[in-house]
Amino acid sequence: MRVILAEDSTLLREGLVRLLADEGHEVVAALGDAVTLLKEVEEHRPDIVVADIRMPPTHTDEGLRAAVEIRERFPSVSVLVLSQHVERNYAAQLLASNAERVGYLLKDRVAQVEEFLDALERVHAGGAAIDPEVVRQLLIRTTHSDPLTRLTPRERSVLEALAMGYTNTTIAEKLHLSLSSVEKNLNAVFDKLDLPRTTGYNRRILAVLRYLES
Repeated sequence: MRVILAEDSTLLREGLVRLLADEGHEVVAALGDAVTLLKEVEEHRPDIVVADIRMPPTHTDEGLRAAVEIRERFPSVSVLVLSQHVERNYAAQLLASNAERVGYLLKDRVAQVEEFLDALERVHAGGAAIDPEVVRQLLIRTTHSDPLTRLTPRERSVLEALAMGYTNTTIAEKLHLSLSSVEKNLNAVFDKLDLPRTTGYNRRILAVLRYLES
């Protein structure tokens, strides 16, 4: 795939360039700030953009704002953002319109090369890749009226795997369940959370994350 990188840490940026090149991907641009990111995307039309959320000049949300605009202006370009910490509001902003061709990973995940590459491939293929820690944070609710408390431990595990972007088949493999058991648990999750049942797993991810952020 053709990739644009936007990361202000020279060490991480160069490491990603080398990793992606070793995997046979083409890095068409590697940037240290978000200012020129949109211009480079418009010029090169990459398959995917990998961008840090916090970049110069203010190190606040430049990368996130660029990622959101890329998703609006160039819907065929996949976006995978990297963050140093779990930032729920940022994750919600990124997923606000839909959960296709998008990923949100913690930077520590990059060191786990196979997981990072798997996430990259899933996002490029039109799916979603949400960091497991982000999902765990989203699942932490404290109110007694929280509908999540109605879920069984198995249903919560299936919901967590779903929110990470996995298909039913992969969930079955990871949790050592039959496919019919996964489907049964998913139906129970959506019934208990009062969420509409949809056929595409990406739409289900969006529905779950929107609910968790409400």
